[in-house]
Amino acid sequence: MNPEGKRKALDAFAVRLGEDHLGPLWDNLGAMITRQPEHQVKPYLWKWKTIRDYLLESGELLGLGRESERRVIYLQNPSLLKSGKIGYATDTLYTGIQLLLPGEVAPSHRHSQAAIRFIIEGSGGAYTTVNGEKTYMERGDLILTPPWTWHDHGHEGSEPVFWMDGLDVGLVKTLTGSFFEPYHDDKYPLSGPPDQSTARYASGVRAISERRKHGYPSPLINYKWHHIRQALEGLSRFEPDPFDGFAVDYINPTSGGSADARLGTTMQKLAAGYRTQAHRHVHSAVYHVLEGTGYTVINGRKFEWETGDFFIIPPWSFHEHHNTGNQDAYLFALNDRPVMELLGLEQEEAMTENGGQQLVESVFTPETV
Repeated sequence: MNPEGKRKALDAFAVRLGEDHLGPLWDNLGAMITRQPEHQVKPYLWKWKTIRDYLLESGELLGLGRESERRVIYLQNPSLLKSGKIGYATDTLYTGIQLLLPGEVAPSHRHSQAAIRFIIEGSGGAYTTVNGEKTYMERGDLILTPPWTWHDHGHEGSEPVFWMDGLDVGLVKTLTGSFFEPYHDDKYPLSGPPDQSTARYASGVRAISERRKHGYPSPLINYKWHHIRQALEGLSRFEPDPFDGFAVDYINPTSGGSADARLGTTMQKLAAGYRTQAHRHVHSAVYHVLEGTGYTVINGRKFEWETGDFFIIPPWSFHEHHNTGNQDAYLFALNDRPVMELLGLEQEEAMTENGGQQLVESVFTPETV
């Protein structure tokens, strides 16, 4: 049989296999096991002013409790909406921005998704309760809500509070492990005075009675911004990391691992005028600009950011950061690195061409519907 005849016979054979819900691996191996990571996630950037204005408008339209569990506007990556992934920032990560108004309570519930809260704006009376521990929230704080822990939010202050919610919604949905349960009351009972874990663990030391405690979840639920900023100032005495500047991971103080076992969290400081080298990694990330102005180049495209903005780094995408301001810039990132490392999938690669800097081929502009 000549090659053309053989190909026709194989194509006809594949059709017959398909009729019985079977398939020929020889025709599809390359699509199933790719030479490098392939995905539909595209980088995107959202402006804080736009999000904030929408949230304040939603505060006039929507109450909490019977009307809604939470008042949240989520980041929708348009590249994933096309494939029906509603509420996805990346294939694994969800990010929403939540508004809590004075006097409100966001009712207690629990779910199998891991969650973090990063406080963007507002202080003085807003709190989260996690399994009975109440912790007050201030700008720049990171608060953990481990999977299947009861949590509610309340506000005893006088100004609106905004924060970033990060959950592994896509990961849990793909693994078909999603569970959700509302508590029978708005608030879960308190188990002691506020901020117990911060008083016990945030100093970086531990009581000797804690020696035998280790593992997951982290006993510390609120990583205070002033501690993180102090750590970054300490790092500033040394050489910056070529790809991330001065950067720290939030960790579990009893194990040394990621603060959350599935969600990675980092904070990086870019000194005024500093630019990083380009690299790429398997894990995806959602960035929030806590302070500063600059831009990030992702696969040759320039994304200009300022305080409050959000942007996406897709998997296996070359990226570099530039601080264009005259003050230090601080970038918080939510990522799925812990899962990639656990599964043995994480890899990193530095760009070696052009001195480790990308050529800017285009500048990001928002898509219109």
